[in-house]
Amino acid sequence: MVSENARHDSVTENKVGIGIKSSNQRLLQADTIHKEIAVKTFLLSTVALTLLTGAAFAGPAEDMAKARIDAIAKGDVAAVTSSYADGATLHWVGGPLDGQYTGADKLKEVWGKFTKAQGDQKATVAAIAESANPKGSTVTANVAFAGKNTVKVRYVMVYRDGKLGDEIWQVDPNATF
Repeated sequence: MVSENARHDSVTENKVGIGIKSSNQRLLQADTIHKEIAVKTFLLSTVALTLLTGAAFAGPAEDMAKARIDAIAKGDVAAVTSSYADGATLHWVGGPLDGQYTGADKLKEVWGKFTKAQGDQKATVAAIAESANPKGSTVTANVAFAGKNTVKVRYVMVYRDGKLGDEIWQVDPNATF
């Protein structure tokens, strides 16, 4: 009989021991899950904050493009042409200045014609975006230049090493911006 009681006590202790161990394991598992959720929440919050505020910070090419648009609107041909890289090309698509212009003299001439034809003007940027990598940046902008005429353009500027290498001035009279 003693051996039966001893056996029963041993089984009870094992059951209690197993029960306590399982509870401790469950508590540790729950704690781990809570920590994982906290880390994931923090990471998602950080990503969301970065995405929301990232649009507010312009890159260097976007800043150069905005300064360029302002210089065009002011009729400052010297500022407009000073940002070109050697061998830069302007593809003017549509309107009376339609054509391809390469070289400092041709670029100065076409911007002189545009500013003279427009007179005093104001530029309104409807949208602007920059895409960049270590090799260069591309800025696209929807801009309306309002002077003697309102000229709506999709403007694409390609920058390398801080200079404008290529640009497309797509006249878009039917644009809704």
